[in-house]
Amino acid sequence: MTEAAELPEAPAVAREVFGERFPDAVRYAELLADAGVRRGLIGPREVPRLWERHLFNCAVLSEAIDEGVSVCDVGSGAGLPGIPLALVRPDLSITLLEPLLRRTTFLTEVVELLGLDHVTVVRGRAEEVLGKLPPVHVVTARAVAPLERLAGWGVPLLRPYGEMLALKGDTAEEEVKAASAALSKLGAVSTSVVQVGEGIVDPLSTVVRVEVGESPGGVRFATKKAKAARARRRR
Repeated sequence: MTEAAELPEAPAVAREVFGERFPDAVRYAELLADAGVRRGLIGPREVPRLWERHLFNCAVLSEAIDEGVSVCDVGSGAGLPGIPLALVRPDLSITLLEPLLRRTTFLTEVVELLGLDHVTVVRGRAEEVLGKLPPVHVVTARAVAPLERLAGWGVPLLRPYGEMLALKGDTAEEEVKAASAALSKLGAVSTSVVQVGEGIVDPLSTVVRVEVGESPGGVRFATKKAKAARARRRR
C-alpha cells in the first residue's frame, strides 16, 4: 500500500476560515491523513492537498446556505463537505448520511471527538431513509454521482422550496444541461451554477444549485412519502 505523504501545516487563511474552530479543523485534517487513509476513506495522494482541495473547498459551501437551516449531506463519505461545513456553521442542523459502516464509524468518531453537537450520523442510502428522516431545507453532496442520478437521491429528501447544493467541477454546466429533463420531473423549478470561495480557494469552488417547488421529488416521491408517513403512524 502507498504510504501517505506528510500532512502540510495549515495555511494562514485556515484561521480565518474556521475561526475559533481552527484547532478542530487541524484535528480533522490529521484524522483524515491518518485513520482516513488507513481505512481507505481518502487516497494517500490527497494528503498534501487536504487543506486547499478538501477542507477549504467544502467549508466555502457555507456561503450558499442560509442561517439556521437543516442540512443533509448525502453520501458523506469521510465527512466532505459535512464536517468542514459543521465546523464553520454551528447554526446549522446537519445530518451526515452514508451507507457504508466503516465510513459511518469514522464519522461518528469524528463528531464525538470534535464535539459537534449539531451533527447526526445516519447509516443508510438516500432512497432507504426517504420518509424516515424529516425533510430538510438543504441537501449537500460532493463527488457522489453525476447530477441526474444524484438529484434522484437527494431532491426527494428536501422539504418544499428547499434546495440541493452539489459541489462539482469543470463539467457542471454540461451536467446541468444533460439532467434538465430529469430535474424538471423531480420538481426542480430553478437550476444554476454558482461559484464560492473568493479569496480562499483558487480555482473557486463550483456549486450546482437545484431549487425545488412545493413537491420535491415529483408526484411519485410524494406518494412514497405519504405511504411511509402512514406506516409510521400505524406503528
